[in-house]
Amino acid sequence: MQFDSLGLKPELLRAVSEQGYTQPTPVQQKAIPAVLEGHDLMASAQTGTGKTAAFTLPLLHQLSERRAGHPRPRALILTPTRELAAQVHENLRAYGRHLNLKSLEIFGGVNINPQITKLKRGIDVVIATPGRLIDHMERGTIRLDAIETLILDEADRMLDMGFRPAIERIVKALPKQRQTLLFSATFSKEITEMAGRYLNNPVRVETARPNSTVDAIAQQVVRVDQKKKRELLSWMIGSKDWRQVLVFTRTKHGANRLAKQLETDGLPAAAIHGNKSQGARTRALADFKKNKVRVLVATDIAARGLDIDQLPHVVNYDIPNVPEDYVHRIGRTGRAGRDGLAVSLVSGAEHGLFEDIRKLVKIEIPTETVDGYEPTEPVSRGSKSPQKRSGKRPGNGNRNRSSAQNRSGRNRQQGRGQGQRRAA
Repeated sequence: MQFDSLGLKPELLRAVSEQGYTQPTPVQQKAIPAVLEGHDLMASAQTGTGKTAAFTLPLLHQLSERRAGHPRPRALILTPTRELAAQVHENLRAYGRHLNLKSLEIFGGVNINPQITKLKRGIDVVIATPGRLIDHMERGTIRLDAIETLILDEADRMLDMGFRPAIERIVKALPKQRQTLLFSATFSKEITEMAGRYLNNPVRVETARPNSTVDAIAQQVVRVDQKKKRELLSWMIGSKDWRQVLVFTRTKHGANRLAKQLETDGLPAAAIHGNKSQGARTRALADFKKNKVRVLVATDIAARGLDIDQLPHVVNYDIPNVPEDYVHRIGRTGRAGRDGLAVSLVSGAEHGLFEDIRKLVKIEIPTETVDGYEPTEPVSRGSKSPQKRSGKRPGNGNRNRSSAQNRSGRNRQQGRGQGQRRAA
């Protein structure tokens, strides 16, 4: 199948061709016709399979067919993180470059005034994180009464981050007559319940079994003592001449510490996590993409929000407490059919956590040791080590604050002062 068989406008086909694409991915083949026909959509797909184009292309087609006679936004795309909002906006602009449509990304961590100015001039599509969007709603700087299409991108992640109350509040401000598209990595009970409330007889699209990992990703476990992980990681990067490596840690402090240690080892590195300003996060990612930074050390805030073409290596320096996060982490590599390698450094205390991951992904992941780094720590069989597992994920205090703030009954002035902290 070719893109020109999907019924998209010539301007969109031209933009797709300029991006170097000729054949739609499976999720695009199934989702684009359904959206163009006006159906609500509930879609699940592996990361890196062209999900963003699956909703941005038909959205742009529809908006260009129906010209607006007012300046208010006609489409709203909700995302869990700033990085994902920026990436969706980048894709939207690339595909809509030959159409006369205006779009705006709205998220916290940056000055709100330029966003207000652009909203006053008139916007067709708003891409927003829930916290900052609610801040605009409280200020009266955005109206959502003309929204024709609502897109919930990575809806499961938004629920994980405590945005359910915010999403409820936003949806209540939208017209009841609208098209709603929901994208999620998995169809959990919570996501199915959300779809039942917000979607009207949706077309259901699944292009891979839940929690599956991309076939192009080679997965590997290296057993090593916790105290030797940094030394082993530096040796692996240097001896194997890895040039772009995304490394995941459990905590923000751990990300900062590891990045500094790698710099000391002579490996250009940067850390990216929730405590970094938006400017610092954007610079670090840009330097990584340009190969100015060899190693990008990240917490799980980057697990879904980053789009890095041809990323060859992902390393789980700390094993995630939540098995599903493993799927999202390693999904940063092996994108669009390219080869990738995901290496997990597993200490004795993390053995039980990785066994939970093996059960989830249901594939054989080879385990090995490296000469000179043979493990001596006792192996923990339980999945509650090294940190007790619970509903709260370590290193994600911002998520808990987001939920609490969205539930609170603070007045408008308080809401304005905390809008940036609420936003992802």
